[in-house]
Amino acid sequence: MTGNRYGTMTTSSSIKVKPRTWFCRPLDSGNVPNIFTSVIFAVLVFLIIIAHQGQAASGPDWAFLNRTNLLEVVSNGRVKPVRSIEDWRTRRDSIKAAMQEVMGPLPGNEKRCALDVRIEEETDLGSYVRQFMTYAAEPRGRVPAYLLIPKASLNSTRKTPAVLALHQTHALGQKVVVGLGNSTNDEYGVSLVKRGFVVLAPAYPQLANYQPDLKALGYQSGTMKAIWDNIRGLDLLESLPYVRTNSFAAIGHSLGGHNSIYTSAFDDRIKVVVSSCGFDSFRDYKNGDIRGWTSDRYMPRLLQYPLSALPFDFHEVIGCLAPRPFLVNAPIGDTNFKWQSVDNVCREARKVYDLYGAADRLKVEHPDCEHRFPPEIQKEAFELIERTLR
Repeated sequence: MTGNRYGTMTTSSSIKVKPRTWFCRPLDSGNVPNIFTSVIFAVLVFLIIIAHQGQAASGPDWAFLNRTNLLEVVSNGRVKPVRSIEDWRTRRDSIKAAMQEVMGPLPGNEKRCALDVRIEEETDLGSYVRQFMTYAAEPRGRVPAYLLIPKASLNSTRKTPAVLALHQTHALGQKVVVGLGNSTNDEYGVSLVKRGFVVLAPAYPQLANYQPDLKALGYQSGTMKAIWDNIRGLDLLESLPYVRTNSFAAIGHSLGGHNSIYTSAFDDRIKVVVSSCGFDSFRDYKNGDIRGWTSDRYMPRLLQYPLSALPFDFHEVIGCLAPRPFLVNAPIGDTNFKWQSVDNVCREARKVYDLYGAADRLKVEHPDCEHRFPPEIQKEAFELIERTLR
């Protein structure tokens, strides 16, 4: 009998147990130890068979589940196969609980204060208006953001779909998304507003002009602070009279790529997700050196776990997006995230999409370039957002 790293017992096909014949012999002092040994052996085999049929789970569900096998779930204290969407939803809840084990708890109504939107600056750019604003994501916490508004939306009775456009790691933060960073590959916010979408581009914590005190605000990670800021950004979009509510997109490159995934896992109002150069498996990242994920800006608690026992990985988080359309840009020349690992992650996540009959909604592109969001893939992303939201 052998045990794998997740605790499930397996039986090697090479082990042959010979039949015992001691019970046919007269009982004497010479074979009494053999009797006890055989009884103990039989009891152990029985217990292992019972455990193999459904492993008892004592502790958090994620501790008993395989990071790369999404089609198993803890139900009534035992590990069982996922056979239905209802089973998957139970697994999905355990994944989000595991994410919060690392990121810290997702805030609730105790932080959902009035948005108190303040427009600091407004610029007329011909077909659209750019506003620089701040909004209150929580008491004592204001988020800087840019809002891009098509003028046609301001003059129409029809409501406009909206996009959360999340920026990469850059000295100018959210400015790059709205055309203020001299970085043409990052200006997807500008491209989307020109296509008629309302676009909100919030700052990521501890970058550029946004330096919140995470500990004073009660956060265990910059990742969870960003998720909450983005959720409140969706609240802001819902409050605008010209925006169509409860049907948003999220798009981002690099830092923005995984920020869009994480936010969408926790907020179902996002109906379509685009991630450019945003992830591979934690186990594959930098050949297992995950320190790049563990600064205060990201998830410092990841370092508390062995690489083989992390509470979650991207296979599971992307599974949480199903059945929503999800487009991945994973360039062959990306030295930050391995495209082969992206394929492996998405292959497992697609099994969840299969449960919904929506395997074709998860698509991965591999352009021949470096860590970049090339124009042809951006065009594909914009068209996917248009098909989904319009």
